[in-house]
Amino acid sequence: MPTITLKLELYQPTKFKQAMYERMTQINTEFANWLLLHPNVNKATSKIFKEFSDEKFPSAIINQTIRDVKSQKKHQQARVFRKMWCSFNNQNLKVEKNGDFYTVSFPMLEKRIGVPVVARPYHQQWL
Repeated sequence: MPTITLKLELYQPTKFKQAMYERMTQINTEFANWLLLHPNVNKATSKIFKEFSDEKFPSAIINQTIRDVKSQKKHQQARVFRKMWCSFNNQNLKVEKNGDFYTVSFPMLEKRIGVPVVARPYHQQWL
């Protein structure tokens, strides 16, 4: 089965959630750039994040970032990332339908957070 990628727009997240996601993106970008220069990037696991920082960060995001960095380094010879967004896959993303709205929950810095998303007609069949 082919991989399906959906880019969903968050529906009016609170200022707190926006700030938290921006902070996570900043940490993720710094980690990805550090990882590009790491000599053992091909053997990297989520435990490598402890070498980078003492902060708490969801291991699901760390693992996805490691996969993305390995791929970018191997296939596109990436040298630096301007912005590495936190990405979520079907193992750490939960989609629920509440009435006419869809809510997506994913791991954040402290806990799992749910956010309503804007579901376009072409998203409906996949959600």
